[in-house]
Amino acid sequence: MKIATYNVNGVNGRLPVLMRWLTEERPEIVVLQELKAPQEKFPETAIRDVGYDVIWHGQKSWNGVAMLSRVGEIHETRRGLPGDPDPSQSRYIEAAINGILVAGLYLPNGNPRPGPKFEYKLAWFERFIEHAAELIGTGAPVVLAGDFNVMPTERDVYKPERWLKDALFAPEIRAAFFRLLDQGWTDALRTIHPDETIYTFWDYFRNAYGRDAGLRIDHLLLSPSLANRLVDAQVDRHVRGWEKSSDHAPTWIELADAKPRRTRRT
Repeated sequence: MKIATYNVNGVNGRLPVLMRWLTEERPEIVVLQELKAPQEKFPETAIRDVGYDVIWHGQKSWNGVAMLSRVGEIHETRRGLPGDPDPSQSRYIEAAINGILVAGLYLPNGNPRPGPKFEYKLAWFERFIEHAAELIGTGAPVVLAGDFNVMPTERDVYKPERWLKDALFAPEIRAAFFRLLDQGWTDALRTIHPDETIYTFWDYFRNAYGRDAGLRIDHLLLSPSLANRLVDAQVDRHVRGWEKSSDHAPTWIELADAKPRRTRRT
């Protein structure tokens, strides 16, 4: 099973790119971020026409998250982060799909730092860490997937010395990411590529994509019961090079099928 996360940077403006990628790659489950569309303007029909069930949590002009499935019905369990310090921002959606609980998130950018936006990012991240602890505590198979707006290490950012004052690379934010991992989550992309330079985002400015001047800010984290099913994790970086594409590339994991439980003979 392939599960992907993709910050589309405007679902309607990038719809041809999204449809092309869905049609070519056919991931089973997809979480989207930065829809930039109110609830009533989400392109539901187009997505259903290529074979996906879909739920979404829209917001006019900014934010917005969605979840797609072609492996069965989406059973929504939560819309909005519990205890969100600003629930007017559409940043979190959660659902059970085909035996897996999927949490789709769009963590705040936090710039400029310092300032109220950075304080909101810190508060949102803390609340998310608390909720993630509850999820992993259930023992259920869980994937946390989305745009975390965090570069965890210097390997995850082109020329890290230029990002020292940025909210995506702030020491407090990086520390929060590792506190999240310390709950028992597995960073899938880094597990498959432990020493590799691998990015998920390239800015539109200064030919960043052409120079491979990127960031790794889109992550898929696996609970312990899923970590041993991880087969592969990759970035469809070629999609970033398509015309009118998002500044992010789709990032995905492949999971092996769950092994059936053995029946004890008596």
